[in-house]
Amino acid sequence: MPRRSPLPPPPPPVELRSWPGRQAMLADRAVVLGELVRMHLGHARLATLWLWGMLAALGWSFVGGAIVSFEEPDDPFAAMLGMVGFALGACLLVPSVAFVAVGLARDRQVRRLLVQWGALDRDPAGDLRLRIPGVSLVWMLTSFALCALGLYTCVVVPAGAEAGEETYGEVALLMGLGLICWLTGLIGVVKAFAHRRWVLRVIVGTPVEAPVRAASGADRPAS
Repeated sequence: MPRRSPLPPPPPPVELRSWPGRQAMLADRAVVLGELVRMHLGHARLATLWLWGMLAALGWSFVGGAIVSFEEPDDPFAAMLGMVGFALGACLLVPSVAFVAVGLARDRQVRRLLVQWGALDRDPAGDLRLRIPGVSLVWMLTSFALCALGLYTCVVVPAGAEAGEETYGEVALLMGLGLICWLTGLIGVVKAFAHRRWVLRVIVGTPVEAPVRAASGADRPAS
């Protein structure tokens, strides 16, 4: 797996800012915000989220298959296959959950940096590219569809199970797959809403009364 790009640092404190002028500060701000938006809501991030979701679903499929095989107490071969499937499922499920958790923690850091760099100043013309409405819509629609599929699998399918037709293991398998779909979709929906909220509050929000300006020769106190 390729290494992730390191996060940019937060903007320097006011007393340490040494931009020669406002335009230089806006140029650095645009570069940093463009990279942060790509890290938070780029196409690669959506593909990565779905990849870990699919691996988690595959891992749970092995675990659910093992649960089903354990319901056959008189078949030692099925029990042995169940143990192997359980081990394979855990090897897929545990890393997937761990990497998703790491990604969520990184997303929190990215959103914090987005707020800090976006609050430096306003650049209505330059910030238009940061809104990415098309990408946000793709995130929203695909994630919402995945949430709906997960809820249907978690609720409707088990509710229609009949005694003697489906075993407890089969119901657990379906509910686990539905839960993974729902959680993966929920993460995508929350990220899309978070980006939209950032755009409305920081990018096109009410300008601050005294925007932070880059330090220039005229602004620095005389020694």
